[in-house]
Amino acid sequence: MDVPSTALFTDRYELTMLQAALHAGTADRRSVFEVFTRRLPEGRRYGVVAGTGRVLDAVENFRFDSDVLDFLADQHIVDEPTLAWLADYRFRGDIWGYPEGEVYFPGSPIMRVEGSFGEAVLLETVILSILNHDSAVAAAASRMSVAAGGRPLIEMGARRTHELSAVASARAAYVGGFSSTSDLAAGFRYSIPTVGTSAHAFTLLHDTERDAFTAQVDSLGSATTLLVDTFDVATAVRTAVEVAGTELGSVRIDSGDLLLLAHRVRHQLDELGAKNTKIVVTSDLDEYAIASLAAAPVDAYGVGTQLVTGSGHPTCAMVYKLVARADSDAPEAPLRPVAKKSMGSKISVGGRKWAARRLDEDGVAEAEVVGSGAVPPGLDDRQLLVELVRGGEVVAREPLDAARERHVTARAGLPLSATQLSRGEPVIPTEYAMR
Repeated sequence: MDVPSTALFTDRYELTMLQAALHAGTADRRSVFEVFTRRLPEGRRYGVVAGTGRVLDAVENFRFDSDVLDFLADQHIVDEPTLAWLADYRFRGDIWGYPEGEVYFPGSPIMRVEGSFGEAVLLETVILSILNHDSAVAAAASRMSVAAGGRPLIEMGARRTHELSAVASARAAYVGGFSSTSDLAAGFRYSIPTVGTSAHAFTLLHDTERDAFTAQVDSLGSATTLLVDTFDVATAVRTAVEVAGTELGSVRIDSGDLLLLAHRVRHQLDELGAKNTKIVVTSDLDEYAIASLAAAPVDAYGVGTQLVTGSGHPTCAMVYKLVARADSDAPEAPLRPVAKKSMGSKISVGGRKWAARRLDEDGVAEAEVVGSGAVPPGLDDRQLLVELVRGGEVVAREPLDAARERHVTARAGLPLSATQLSRGEPVIPTEYAMR
């Protein structure tokens, strides 16, 4: 099966910069770009790296095939020498980055791309679009996972976002702590467990609620989940147990006062002998709503809109900046730091950087240390960047579950205040050790 090219998932100015650099003879200068964010979304205590695996796929498939080249030529986007250069394009450089699932802070060099200016600058837009979206969803998922306190979370946002974003969102949510998705494309592509039974339309299709429940149980078995808030919840719960028996798998509540209804439904189920029947709640949940249900007898949460939109922060404001480059295209030419120094907040720190997380005497993170040159003693074994691509070849593919497990470990290594939902500053400071 042909894999679609990702070469046009980019902004036009990436190609016009390339053309100008080729004309000037500077396109082959060895360069270092870094992805970082100057600040976390307001009130957030930590960020979550997600989308790394998708970035690796995108880089691997960043190819200018004949159809793409014809489009660029027809639209007069670049000249003939640039088209010829693009026809042979393959990223042959190196990429290092925080492993997927790791946490990050302002200034963290989340990803470092090294190669010629020409080959590295082209990757800016596609890398940022993936990391900004996926990390935003994963951060929201992580906060919701904390609020859920170990109860399962179901990703249900496919109908609330673009169809391709829905698949990426399900993947990022899984990294951040969700246990399943309603989106079959995500299940197919990433082996994420899928769940789902029926909506209100199925109940309304039938002459009575009892008929609908009977049809569902006859087809899917008594372990299914019956939706009980189409009409009267108490009546529906009683009917559900009468139809499915006391081994009914779950009931779902999708509207109303969820806290009050969950208690009433739990009491009613227990009285009817369905003590093992679980309660699933949905209905525009976010981390705060989930936290408010901590004392309720809820067994699982389904989350849609707030999850796929980053719970109010749909992007992470990550940028892709040139931080070092050679003075010539000679292979032995040394790198020198470069950085934007304009007025205002859009400044950056030049130099090829490493990052390490310093721990206190109890093994809890106390600072994100970002530096250049030699790594100080004591931080050698705490470095965060890992090799992802070497000489254009991906060297760090891993199962999605590895990223999911890594996130749990990384979050547990932060101070306890990291998991508070109240607004606050980053839970640890970023310190610079530039040389």
